[in-house]
Amino acid sequence: MDVGIILKIAAIGLITAIVNQLLKKADKDEIATLTTLAGLIIVLLMLIDMVSQLFGTLSGLFTMF
Repeated sequence: MDVGIILKIAAIGLITAIVNQLLKKADKDEIATLTTLAGLIIVLLMLIDMVSQLFGTLSGLFTMF
């Protein structure tokens, strides 16, 4: 596993948390919730891509034998 993907997920989480706190301080709670949800969806899409690559590698491994 590449360390870069971990850093990307951490950066997305950090940016999402900062934006969330700024919007909550500005009494924009609904938009803050949407930004948190958007950050979560972005990370989940990244993870889905990684899991699909894992399954592709595993299927390729088992078709060799």
